[in-house]
Amino acid sequence: MIQLHDLQFQPYLTPEEIQITVRTLALQLAEDYADKNPIFVGVLNGAFMFLSDLLKNFENNCEVEFAKMKSYEGTSTTGEVKIDLDFPDLTNRHVIVVEDIVDTGNTLLKINELLQQKKLKSLAYCSLFLKPEVYDKDLEINYVGMAIPNKFIVGYGLDYNGLGRNLPEIYQLKSD
Repeated sequence: MIQLHDLQFQPYLTPEEIQITVRTLALQLAEDYADKNPIFVGVLNGAFMFLSDLLKNFENNCEVEFAKMKSYEGTSTTGEVKIDLDFPDLTNRHVIVVEDIVDTGNTLLKINELLQQKKLKSLAYCSLFLKPEVYDKDLEINYVGMAIPNKFIVGYGLDYNGLGRNLPEIYQLKSD
């Protein structure tokens, strides 16, 4: 059990379980993007650990860029997506957007809206976690590490009001 600010979190996934999932995704992506030199666009702040490990396991050439987005305050989504970084020139490129977690999908819809204006060769979405109970968008998430229940999690890049990103494992909000 850990305490972050005013909330307690219980263990949910070990570092080993996370790394197995990351390696599996990297292998799928490497097979699908062999000889395509994709650009991975990591959605900050949460995806930094996942993207780092994903790229360490991606055995082909690739490039990386970052988009800073914010849609959470505390343990709930604000419903509004704030963008702090413009995308580089992505004309005629294979782009893979990398997210830590997809729940409502509002962040991905906003990114998709921006990227649809570019002249991309292809566009795919990759997320370590998906909460299918709350994801109701039509946008396909091409690569999903694991589906999880609609419970708030921290660790491995995910935070609660700034704390917990540095944890190598995933913790889930403790139920009363």
